[in-house]
Amino acid sequence: MKKEGVKIALYSLQLNEVDIVFLADLVLELKQTGYQLSVEAEFADSLATYLPDTHFSVFTSASELKKMEADLMLSIGGDGTMLRAATFIGDSELPLIGVNLGRLGFLATLQRENVVEALERFSQGNYRVEERSLLQAQLKGESGAFGKIDYALNEVAVSRKDTTSMITIETWLDGVYLTTYWADGLLIATPTGSTGYSLSCGGPVVSPHSSSLVVTPVAPHHLNARPLIIEDRTEIRLKVDSREPQHLVSLDSRISTVDNGQELCIRKAPFVLKLVVFEEDHFFQTLREKLLWGEDKRN
Repeated sequence: MKKEGVKIALYSLQLNEVDIVFLADLVLELKQTGYQLSVEAEFADSLATYLPDTHFSVFTSASELKKMEADLMLSIGGDGTMLRAATFIGDSELPLIGVNLGRLGFLATLQRENVVEALERFSQGNYRVEERSLLQAQLKGESGAFGKIDYALNEVAVSRKDTTSMITIETWLDGVYLTTYWADGLLIATPTGSTGYSLSCGGPVVSPHSSSLVVTPVAPHHLNARPLIIEDRTEIRLKVDSREPQHLVSLDSRISTVDNGQELCIRKAPFVLKLVVFEEDHFFQTLREKLLWGEDKRN
């Protein structure tokens, strides 16, 4: 694949002035090198101030992006930006690579100074693809409750709304009653999401290639409520009750209000997200570098 024929879709969220100047320079360099660029509409508006004479193909939705037949999506920002980028990819199997302009960068591992080199390697076929599983959420008897984007890369979470009181979450796994959690919320996380919200709530780190999900309570009011690892083929059903008439359901960062008593069904999505990684990239190396795995200041 020659880089002159490589079609790249660009996505980024709101950036500070230093980052947007870097991106404008990067976009100009990529265009001059011969890459064909498509830019998410809001991002294109941000670039217009710095590149007034440069025109792009733009996309505003997953369906528009799919029609452009891109070879790669380049997400520029951080892990949160990659989660948003995934909503444009959907089931199209468009490979995704993340550039880290933030702090942790567990998903977005590519550094800004290495972007041009990485794209050169991609155009030469010197990369591999990692498949990451996603979760799909539906309300029983109510199709389309979460719109067209009813899936999550990191986690599906239920949490309290308009109250400081705990909620109760009745939980079934493959139709078998597990327990009723008394907590601030409950997370169902993928292996990818195990290093996110779930980890901050005491959940385990799970290798991204594991065929598993993590059930993690948020601030449980039982001392014996612990995170649980289950098969990713498991169908999870949740039913929430609280002092308020509604609760929140979030799919990654997208939040919906749901009436109490409605049954939420969560299962593995029928498609995956494809991440572009290079030879030197490895999950365990990322653990060591990003989470300071095993580091001891006494040594």
